[in-house]
Amino acid sequence: MSAPYKRFLNVLEKWPAEKTKVGRYESFQTHSVKCSFSGAKVISGTAVAKNIREELRQQVNALRAEGARFVPGLRIVQVGGREDSNVYIRMKIKAATEIGINAVHVQLPRSITESELLDKLSDLNADPQVHGIIVQMPLDCETAIDAHRITDAVSPAKDVDGLHTVNEGRLAVGDLNGFLPCTPWGCLELIRSTGVEIAGARAVVLGRSKIVGTPAAELLKWANATVTVCHSKTRNLEEISRSADILLVGIGVPEMVKGSWIKPGAVVIDCGINVKPDASKASGSRLVGDVDYEQAKLVAGYLTPVPGGVGPMTVAMLMKNTVVSATRAAASARRSQWPLEVLPLRPARPVPSDIVIARAQRPKHIGKLAEEIGLLPTEVSMYGSRKAKISLSVIQRLKDQPVGKYVVVAGITPTPLGEGKTTTLMGLVQALGAHKQRNVVAALRQPSQGPTFGIKGGAAGGGYAQVIPMEEFNLHLTGDIHAVAAANNLVAAQLDTRIFHEATQSDTALYNRLVPRIKGQRKFSPIQLRRLKRLGIDKTDPDQLTPEEAAAFSRLNIDVDTIMWERVVDINDRYLREITIGQSPSEKGMCRKTRFSIAVASEIMAVLALSSSLADMKCRLGAMVVAFNKDGVPVTTDDLGVTGALAVLLKDALEPNLMQSLEGTPVLVHAGPFANIAHGCNSIIADEIGLKLVGSEGFVCTEAGFGSDIGMEKFCNIKCRNSGRKPDAMVLVTTVRAIKMHGGGAPVTPGAPLNKQYTEENLELLEKGLPNLLQHISNGCSFGMPVVVSINAHVADTPAEHALLRKAALQAGAFAAVVSTHWSDGGAGAVPLAEAVIEASQLDNKFKLLYEPNLPLADKMTKIAQTMYGAGQVELSQEARDQIKRLTDAGFGSLPICMSKTSASVTGDPDIKGAPKGFTLKVQSVYVSAGAGFVVAMCGDITKMPGLSTRPAIYDIDLNTETGQIEGLF
Repeated sequence: MSAPYKRFLNVLEKWPAEKTKVGRYESFQTHSVKCSFSGAKVISGTAVAKNIREELRQQVNALRAEGARFVPGLRIVQVGGREDSNVYIRMKIKAATEIGINAVHVQLPRSITESELLDKLSDLNADPQVHGIIVQMPLDCETAIDAHRITDAVSPAKDVDGLHTVNEGRLAVGDLNGFLPCTPWGCLELIRSTGVEIAGARAVVLGRSKIVGTPAAELLKWANATVTVCHSKTRNLEEISRSADILLVGIGVPEMVKGSWIKPGAVVIDCGINVKPDASKASGSRLVGDVDYEQAKLVAGYLTPVPGGVGPMTVAMLMKNTVVSATRAAASARRSQWPLEVLPLRPARPVPSDIVIARAQRPKHIGKLAEEIGLLPTEVSMYGSRKAKISLSVIQRLKDQPVGKYVVVAGITPTPLGEGKTTTLMGLVQALGAHKQRNVVAALRQPSQGPTFGIKGGAAGGGYAQVIPMEEFNLHLTGDIHAVAAANNLVAAQLDTRIFHEATQSDTALYNRLVPRIKGQRKFSPIQLRRLKRLGIDKTDPDQLTPEEAAAFSRLNIDVDTIMWERVVDINDRYLREITIGQSPSEKGMCRKTRFSIAVASEIMAVLALSSSLADMKCRLGAMVVAFNKDGVPVTTDDLGVTGALAVLLKDALEPNLMQSLEGTPVLVHAGPFANIAHGCNSIIADEIGLKLVGSEGFVCTEAGFGSDIGMEKFCNIKCRNSGRKPDAMVLVTTVRAIKMHGGGAPVTPGAPLNKQYTEENLELLEKGLPNLLQHISNGCSFGMPVVVSINAHVADTPAEHALLRKAALQAGAFAAVVSTHWSDGGAGAVPLAEAVIEASQLDNKFKLLYEPNLPLADKMTKIAQTMYGAGQVELSQEARDQIKRLTDAGFGSLPICMSKTSASVTGDPDIKGAPKGFTLKVQSVYVSAGAGFVVAMCGDITKMPGLSTRPAIYDIDLNTETGQIEGLF
């Protein structure tokens, strides 16, 4: 770097922001004032820039006042360390700091490669704390890097330099809503500061550079000037220049433009800055522009000095672009309503099959939906174009965001065909989102493949109220259930293996294998140190343990008769309900009887659904009790040493899945615990993300499995107890068909034609079945929730039957009772339901839990049975009494209860319909799901492994090898 150039940089950096003095010229207090010695008025870029910076400072203060955590962010990316670049960067950071912008200098080594630089820019593009990015040119690098590619790698939405091809293109076509290039924009503002009218004026631009000349010409053109662009090949340059009312010069030749080139009274903007030798100066040089200032001041009407003219404006407009970007980001964060593109529905008659309807609708790209609902690109992991996972970082980013209304959808005691609870939920959210213009998220469980291939079929809703694509929803989705199964079976494998090794090795051999010496070093793993701590052994050196301590550490002494952990598979397989393991000769006769459960019955699925974070999940996984030792002490997965491995298997599974409804509203699908075995609700995390995304005026609608006596009770007493959330309303789904069944109608059998009692009007039968509906309304009211009854209309229903149900529901205390036709009409058919839910959710929230945690376990069971089922008492078997005592003594007495009972009746007997009162509920056994955080009471013969029927759904499911489409799902 030459000495004159260094002096130039020194002058430039030290140029005071509050002064306009240039060389021997006087200081001026206004933007453009007349020189005392010439006809031209000096246009002080320093003064104009100072005013702009002050305006920006006030805007930033206003932004921060609206959101205390909000700070505009600018990142200045520099490759290498050129001193001239360092000067410009320091100037930018100084200006940003004065305004209140968080400007960070991102300095990268000269050795960086193009791909590494692109990766860095990608990270900055995705960072929500960054609102503006500039790449300092030139790049001081050792490797070949395409500067244009780098410039275009900055997101157009953060390109505060205004150099991205997209922003340049927008300027070229007159769209000035993008980011304008800073120097040309600054020039335009300087011209405007003179008061000279641009519209109709003749403007001449000398130079056509990408940075200055070309965009300056475009700006002048769109300000309605008549523009001529001159360059090195232009003939009659002086003559053309002399015709200009506005002359903008950026050609890089010192003092090229003489006074004879300037029209008297013209506005002259000098964009050049050059070092010229000057023996009269102590430095031996001075700064000059592309215009001969001494001559121009005698002719021009207005003239920018060098320095102190265009230079300060470039930095000021860069700051202005940054504040504009930050303002847009703040407005987007405050946006109350999503810019949701609704997918149109065209219901056909007769209503086609579910899969035909689903395939007739083309889903939005899942990335577009994610953007519409306010998710950032870094928060979304695409699984193809129609489903995605959402990062848990959303919760942290939106932690200060007010939450929306929380609505749970439950049902009455269903027929074996189901009463359309998921269909109603989907119709409700389609109505709220597509027809009532509310932000709304449906939060669903992921269906097990057992029912999908068994009797029930898919669980995506039905008719014109569905999750799409239904095939992906009903099958593997993103593999969460498979991850649960793998984790569960890893625990089972380690459990039986540990029993085997303890039985076949001495204390010393077992200890040496558990804590081996590797390359002369021996140490405990973190999970082993946790076990030592639980044992009260305060040692960290494996060689320091006494033989007694080593034995206590090594031996779990599991009582095989108390093992509660079972292997799982996500298929209905009745022959796995009881099996014998360990029959290979290699297991040395250590056989035992056990069983498989279906994957969604695993405690790990409940843990997934009830966890609030990765840390919480890991803690819960470690607390799962798999058995008791021979002294009656619980043995946990942490004792088995598998906690960390389980967390690794489930890390991605903890992220909710994003899909969409038929009308393009968002659906979060996550976790899938069975309701008659576990607590039957989707995940706390999915609900939490949804509640934050929808905002204070939005809705999250979730469902609870089976009838309100099962799923909704556990939703409140287990899920809401864990999450701390209070639902604002309950939707209770009923059908004429189900109420008739509870009134004594003929059995409803899947695959068989319905009895004419269900296809013809029968008010007497319907009235007899009303007690079941009334019990479920009472259940919702017991938790202080307003109950909105949704009558899911079927083709054979009559208006009189609907009227009878509505009247009975309202008399029983329901907030509202409406007929819904969402199955045939989509969201439009659930608008009355949506309106009732909106109205109910505006009431004061009076939600309350059914019991306190310190109530004894048996009393909790009684409270649930009497309030939710109408029972008179609970009868405990001797086995259940013994188990309750063991669990209470082990410290599990304060956990909530998860009643495992039939879904086909409010009683414990699946053959009893209606809603009898005063019956005795029998509890056969009790066990703890310590990781999930509840105690399970088994009422009646509840299998955790369903079986296939004579003709399961698998007969109809096929793959079209020509189209690749799945057929037969319903």
